[in-house]
Amino acid sequence: MSRLFLVRHAQASFLEPNYDKLSPLGEKQARLLGDYWARREIVFHRVASGPCVRQKDTARIVGEAYQKTGLGFPELAVFPEFDEYQGEAVLERSLPGLVEKNASIRGLNQRYVDSHNPADQARAFQKLFEAVINEWVDGEISVPGVESWAEFCARVNRGLSSFFSGDSHGEQTAIFCSGGPIAVAMQRALNLSPQDTLRVAWMSRNCSYSEFVYSGERFTLSSFNAFPHLDEASLLTYR
Repeated sequence: MSRLFLVRHAQASFLEPNYDKLSPLGEKQARLLGDYWARREIVFHRVASGPCVRQKDTARIVGEAYQKTGLGFPELAVFPEFDEYQGEAVLERSLPGLVEKNASIRGLNQRYVDSHNPADQARAFQKLFEAVINEWVDGEISVPGVESWAEFCARVNRGLSSFFSGDSHGEQTAIFCSGGPIAVAMQRALNLSPQDTLRVAWMSRNCSYSEFVYSGERFTLSSFNAFPHLDEASLLTYR
């Protein structure tokens, strides 16, 4: 059996003009993961990521921790299939219509608009975002030019199958991606419904990792959302 570690990217720059970059805390989270794995001499045969800067930079910083200890770290292979779903585009393009016809989302949006401090703003945004994405996953809204939830899941599964096709027996591998692709992997392992898959996506902490074992058509969950390297409350984030 081969083993796959799926790593959610470290904290990005939430509510900043460019979300797709690691925050200073995110960089620290990634260094701690690299140090933790390197101390335990967890060796990888192949490493991949999605195309986002936050995904690639998490992998890069983990690799730097390995290099400092003299352990090898494979060259990163970038798979576009492991990109996150286009949640921001879904929110931006569908929100005006939803605010007009959906009283619950209208209230959540107003709460976000009225937020004055960063913590309240972050909480209000997350509740609004989850409500809109729930509508999208249920097929209640579609956004022209943006892949559907079903298309997103199919894309990630194609990427996993492609990644597995390059496997040698007994490899240890890692993919640095986002909450959505990790949830799709959980769906693949546990046959989850679309809504249960989405609930899993909300649960992954930044720079946590989940382990799977695989061989041929077998793909089995070993652990989910582990973060032993993040041993202080201040290091635990979801965005």
